[in-house]
Amino acid sequence: MSLNFKNFLLIISFVTLSFSELRAQKPVEMQDSIPQHIFTFKEIEVIEDADANLSINDIKSEKFNKVFEASKSSTPQTKKLNKIYWFRIKIKQNDLTEKPFILEFFDQTIDHITAYIPQKNNKFKEVDLGDANPFNKRLIHHKNFEIPLENYGNETKTYYFKISSSQISDVIIVLRSAEWFISYALNEYFYFGIFYGMILVFSFYNLIMFIAVRQKQYLYYVLYNLSVGFFELSTDGMAYQYLWPNAPAWNQIAYAFALCATSIFALLFTRELLFVKAKASRLNQLIIGIIILRAAFFIYCFLFDQNLFSYKFIDAIPLFVAFFTGVYIYKAGFQPARFFVVGYSFLFAGFTLKFLIMLGLGWLNFGVFTYYSLSFCFILEMVFLSFAIGDKVRILKMKKDKAQQKIIQQMAINAKLKDSLNEELEIKVEERTREVYHKSLIIESKNQALEEVNSLLQQQAEEISRMNVLLEQDNEELQTSVEKVTRNRVMDIEVDFEEFSKIYPDKETCYEFLAELKWNSGYHCRKCSNDNFFNGHILYSRRCSKCGYEESVTTYTIFHNTRIPINKAFYMIFLLYSSKGKISSHKLSELLSIRQSTCWTYSTRIKKVMDDRKKILKKTGTNGWSQLVVE
Repeated sequence: MSLNFKNFLLIISFVTLSFSELRAQKPVEMQDSIPQHIFTFKEIEVIEDADANLSINDIKSEKFNKVFEASKSSTPQTKKLNKIYWFRIKIKQNDLTEKPFILEFFDQTIDHITAYIPQKNNKFKEVDLGDANPFNKRLIHHKNFEIPLENYGNETKTYYFKISSSQISDVIIVLRSAEWFISYALNEYFYFGIFYGMILVFSFYNLIMFIAVRQKQYLYYVLYNLSVGFFELSTDGMAYQYLWPNAPAWNQIAYAFALCATSIFALLFTRELLFVKAKASRLNQLIIGIIILRAAFFIYCFLFDQNLFSYKFIDAIPLFVAFFTGVYIYKAGFQPARFFVVGYSFLFAGFTLKFLIMLGLGWLNFGVFTYYSLSFCFILEMVFLSFAIGDKVRILKMKKDKAQQKIIQQMAINAKLKDSLNEELEIKVEERTREVYHKSLIIESKNQALEEVNSLLQQQAEEISRMNVLLEQDNEELQTSVEKVTRNRVMDIEVDFEEFSKIYPDKETCYEFLAELKWNSGYHCRKCSNDNFFNGHILYSRRCSKCGYEESVTTYTIFHNTRIPINKAFYMIFLLYSSKGKISSHKLSELLSIRQSTCWTYSTRIKKVMDDRKKILKKTGTNGWSQLVVE
């Protein structure tokens, strides 16, 4: 019984030790033969500091030793924005190792990294890293974050890292020998030079094309390529190292500007390259709407909540619209869209891979290859988009050549037709010339006859002209006689206002009559007795050339300050004179269409003048009524 119990205890101990070994974190050993190692799965453990109140003393305590959990994916991520995560790794040092080693964080977008490096005295050295810190404070001036390691012999050291970021970051920790790091860094910068060089070469070439042909598709492609390059520079740390090393705050939003510009210029390039406006009007409206919404989302994020910039998957919508547009236009028969579709297929695949990894599908994350997958896709897309532009130019050139050939053929046909028409026209011109010659002879004979007739007509016309001159003289004499007879008849018998108005139709004729009546015997200034005058400002008025006194034509006449039209006032005087003052004010009102009271007032004034001038009026003739005018 005692033996069985001991065996049972041994079995329990073995199982417990086995389980502990299975659960225990796997350390990574430094070896000169292994130049680099990426920490994955059980090699890296994580704990979330939700309240942000844990210190390194808390984290390294026995209590939290069991709280750490092994990474469930090959590359752990900081999925909660601005939250603190603690990571730990274990490195088994080896006194046989002669090469110096470093730890490197591969994701350059991590804002804050506080590394706790174990020392000999069981204390930790604190090192601050991250793109929120000035670039010149880094231990190694490289786009990634590096920490040199010290080798203390055959010991297993635990390294802790306190990490937080404003965007989802990949915690890729790599153990590298310094020798391998230098080689890798040189190669990486070389490939970056090729990548960005390609972008600049493609951009410069298409800029030259835009300047040459003035097609907007080239300009949009240049801006799209530059936006892609700016985005890559912002995310891989190159921009922070070379463009704004002293502006860490710009790291948090620079990629958002580049990503927004990339989406907008990609859609504008799609719209121009594939003739979307002409070939698919609804897709064109959709593209314009997506551009407006994307710009509005960026402005809202920039002004109100910059944390929303981390939702990069929003750019899947413009990418999908561009991809769908390419497929649609290609199916509609536009051949250059085939390269466009292939290029966007690569980009769409790379974007989808990144998006699925962000959603938590860690098995798709293959470390460095996955990290740079989108850059590779950008290169492939850039190449195939260039093929699409070239294919479009090639097809347009083919169409142009065919059109030119058709034009040349048509011009040849037109030349033959022109020659045949010219021959026919020459024959017809000769026939027509003969006809015209015969007709010209006939016309010449008829012209001679017409000349004789014209000379006879000219003589008759001269005779008619003489007769017209005599008739005009007779008409003038007759018209003068008629006017004289009409005036005498008007002045002798009773006439209506319409007939009277023929002599004095308006104010101007009345003023002219008054001027002749007043100054018939000459002008004489009533102020200074001067006899010279100028025409005044008022119609038919006269202004003294010496004192400037201006006398109107109605001043010192019976019409001065009258309120009724002057031609009706003339007619009223005529009627009162003709009737010897016996016509009533009611009759005058009826004839002149003036109020009876006005007619009575004015007629009373005229009658008084008639009474005063009885002796003079008896000696006057037909125009005796004019003797009543001047005072």
